[in-house]
Amino acid sequence: MSDDYEYIEKELEISNLKGVGDVTAKKLKEAGIYTIQDLLLYSPIYISEITGIPVERAEKLVLQGYEYLKDLGLVPKDFTSATELLEQRRARKFIKTGSNNLDDMLKGGIPTQAVTEFYGEFGSGKTQLCHTLAVNVQLPEEDGGLNKSAIYIDTENTFSPDRIIEIALNKKLDPTEVLKNIVVGRPYNTVILLNMVKKLPEIIKKNNVGFIAIDSAVGPFRAEYLGRGRLSERQQLLNRFMHDLLRIAEVYDVAIVITNQVQARPDVMFGDPTRPIGGHVVAHAVTYRIYLKKAKAADLRIASIVDSPEHPPREVLFRITEAGISDP
Repeated sequence: MSDDYEYIEKELEISNLKGVGDVTAKKLKEAGIYTIQDLLLYSPIYISEITGIPVERAEKLVLQGYEYLKDLGLVPKDFTSATELLEQRRARKFIKTGSNNLDDMLKGGIPTQAVTEFYGEFGSGKTQLCHTLAVNVQLPEEDGGLNKSAIYIDTENTFSPDRIIEIALNKKLDPTEVLKNIVVGRPYNTVILLNMVKKLPEIIKKNNVGFIAIDSAVGPFRAEYLGRGRLSERQQLLNRFMHDLLRIAEVYDVAIVITNQVQARPDVMFGDPTRPIGGHVVAHAVTYRIYLKKAKAADLRIASIVDSPEHPPREVLFRITEAGISDP
């Protein structure tokens, strides 16, 4: 990798930490930790494993980095009043989905500093929503975007440049510019996927990213770690993966959307027998969990809030059109 990272703010460079000399800085950068913000994404044990720095030293670096970022106002204080927390939450930004119904249900759209999960069966609108948001994030803030670019991690070969062009044209945007502002990753297995997540901070800073889609997030883990004998290993990797995403969303103020598949529960006799894959690991890690399903009309979909710390249970209709997501 090149040592030229001009997009990193000088005051956030890892070498600004007291006691971090050239040798330590080199080890951290070789492991993908270029800034003090990057340092907060990982546990001291993991930092020690990937750099060779003793765990005790890694712990001190993480605490130093935390204090440094607190002084800059980039992370919350150890303890703060609920009033201050309210102000911080109000500072979050939202990406409009294109559907007023869906935006109202989410109290403004897809929020930054959070991981939002959309799960449902094939054809329920998960990928359509990701494509729409990858375009909408590029809109000016007054039009429901963030005036930023997007990252689209495509684990199942579902990303369609042609669909992006169609949505962009319907929004009267230059499709060439819109495509330039979407960085696409195609991981072929979980090892590559986990490595891509480690590189997200670098790409976020370099490309002014405001939205990340992972479509689908849990599928590769389920496909590769088969059987009960490997369930524990799968869940451990999945847990690390999900918490890395949550920390990235919070530290870099980006909106992250993951999609997830469903599986049937044969023990359920009444009601909907489907449930999202990934178990409690994913359920506890995501900030918001939304269930998508088909309605009777071919172009209509139903979105239901299943889990949220701030939204009441609610169900709304939205529509899939040439312009992306809209209202019925």
